[in-house]
Amino acid sequence: MPVLQPGQRLCVVGDVHGRIDLLDTLFDHIDTKAAQYGGIDKLVLLGDYIDRGEASAEVLQRLFVLCRDWPDQVVCLKGNHEQMLLDFLDDPERAGRAWLRIGGLQTLASFGVGHVSETSSAQALTVARDRLIQKLPDGIESWLRALPLTFQSGNLCAVHAALDPLLAVQDQPDKNLLWGCRQFRQVMRADGIWVIHGHTIVDDPEARDGVISVDTGAYATNQLSAAIIDPSGDIVFVQSGNTQR
Repeated sequence: MPVLQPGQRLCVVGDVHGRIDLLDTLFDHIDTKAAQYGGIDKLVLLGDYIDRGEASAEVLQRLFVLCRDWPDQVVCLKGNHEQMLLDFLDDPERAGRAWLRIGGLQTLASFGVGHVSETSSAQALTVARDRLIQKLPDGIESWLRALPLTFQSGNLCAVHAALDPLLAVQDQPDKNLLWGCRQFRQVMRADGIWVIHGHTIVDDPEARDGVISVDTGAYATNQLSAAIIDPSGDIVFVQSGNTQR
């Protein structure tokens, strides 16, 4: 297995899903742990900032401001839940019901938009979409649309869901990056690239066979996780409830 060698000291955060409380706590733990290393060069968040938890609006605003104020130090990737929100904005009748079923209702509620459900009429979905557009703070929609799907440093690639192990990073279809790939974790990559990802929930953050998994189901488990990765390849997992090596 190739040695993990990112080009800088990174902190990579798993799926937040509307839990601003856990994000704030995790950031405190990261600050404490990172001080032992002399700081962090770049903070990377792996997507799925919204839905399921109750504070999606607050999470988006917090991350939007971080990216705006610290563009060289903070990277936010797009997850499938952000893409579903954008699909809802573009075509509420086609995309709305599926999004509402997997957490969109909580996101709408966090922006003060109600009186809609997955069984609502096309007209009601359109009204909800229009109200959400009115409620979104200036710049948020454009920021969401521009979020990248991957971030690479050295031989580490960060992505929301997965990479097809048989394809180069630049050849990956968006569907793999946002929703996953059947062969991911079943076949090891041959190009020496390590992959850090969210999307698929694990009991504890882990690193094995060239893959680092940090989505610990924060919205349900109350445990948001991150990995601090040193240029030497050393990995320290940090969680909202505790810090562990």
